[in-house]
Amino acid sequence: MPTILRPEEVRAKYGPMFCRAFFTMVDEENGIAQIIEQCASKGPSEWDAVNRKRAGGILRDVRVEGTTLITDVEIGEKPISFGAVSEMMGGQGISMLRVEGDRVRTRWSGLAGASVGIGACIPQCEDVIETVYPPGFKMGGAHSAEVEIVTPKKTRVIIGVDDTDTPVAGATWVTTMKMGRECPVGRLLDHKIIQLNPRAPDKTTNCCSTAVSFAVKPSEKDALVGFCKDYLAENTLSDETVMAVFEGLRIPGPLAEWGWNAKKVLYTVREADEVAAANGVGVHRITGEKGAIGAVAAIGCFDMGLRAAGVEEDFD
Repeated sequence: MPTILRPEEVRAKYGPMFCRAFFTMVDEENGIAQIIEQCASKGPSEWDAVNRKRAGGILRDVRVEGTTLITDVEIGEKPISFGAVSEMMGGQGISMLRVEGDRVRTRWSGLAGASVGIGACIPQCEDVIETVYPPGFKMGGAHSAEVEIVTPKKTRVIIGVDDTDTPVAGATWVTTMKMGRECPVGRLLDHKIIQLNPRAPDKTTNCCSTAVSFAVKPSEKDALVGFCKDYLAENTLSDETVMAVFEGLRIPGPLAEWGWNAKKVLYTVREADEVAAANGVGVHRITGEKGAIGAVAAIGCFDMGLRAAGVEEDFD
């Protein structure tokens, strides 16, 4: 019979380890998911990233940002292969992610030292619901191990905001940063500053909008949106504040293209509403409507990295 342990039971059995966060976000419409891990050190994250790439399985991409490991996977199941050098090097991989109601189940394999990561480190993170160990489980040394880790089902929600300041006071990026940090719902993931068309006639100074993303349980989305709407209504200095909302891990291509073009094109509010409606973005007018352009563009540019913060000339 398998053994099922909760995080506190894993900690009691193996002693305190180093995983500070471990949660999964799913996008069932697109058949993809993202696993976020925060480690106490950058080194284990880098080692895991390289070895997960080598193993394949359901992995689509993996990257390290500081001590955070971000793993993009497909929803489903595929075999992993540690390769011919596995006996000399060890390895780690993910072969399955399955959505089970309000839970997500992932299957991990590890060789040698990597077996400790999947058997004792991740499973004791407070974000984990439980870990399933097969009969005769052993880890460390030359052992090969496999476990299934169960976490709450979460999704990514992006909140785009524009026009909370005036030419003499305020800054939208500051307002949204405070909003994200003070939000009692979900987990704050990222905060992005989006450079828009500097020739816009109604800009304040920099012509930037901003967006913040959260990992939330599906049941928490309405509470998140409600908090952000109320926060902006109470803290904006502008009569034209707008908030846009998108849920998912993949920004639609037409929305991303529109967001990029907003760095050089002077769009209208009507055009912002149209592209939002066509790409699953909810638009909430807080105090006015002009902020719709920047709020929608912020979502379109959210996953562009450095390109989101610049204009076309910066990347020629």
